[in-house]
Amino acid sequence: MWFIVRVAVTAFAVWLATLLLGDHLWIVPKDAEAGKTVVILVAVGLLLTLVNLIVKPIVHVIAFPLYILTLGLFSLVVNALLLMLVAWITEQTDWGIRVDGFWWAVLGALVIAILQTIIGAVVPGSRRR
Repeated sequence: MWFIVRVAVTAFAVWLATLLLGDHLWIVPKDAEAGKTVVILVAVGLLLTLVNLIVKPIVHVIAFPLYILTLGLFSLVVNALLLMLVAWITEQTDWGIRVDGFWWAVLGALVIAILQTIIGAVVPGSRRR
């Protein structure tokens, strides 16, 4: 159950981030009706959650010295690269998210992480026990 809630929280955070960052982080296609946009957001939320659950722990182990050296600030770079990975995967299709560049991915990943934390604190069952 926590996985479904986590996907929903991630999808909602991505949607809010696309609203906040406007033309630098957007959902494709831009002119989709509401139902299709929700499906795209759920798919992107699922993909981003899976990337965070599978790829992120591997990157944490490999980049552990960089986390220590930068006192954890390297996590912003890792989160941006994971967001760019999701954008690249969805670029292979005609749906998904697009990011303007690396620095917009850093800002987008930061906004998404903050929103996930806030929404996850409010929504019950979003944390694994």
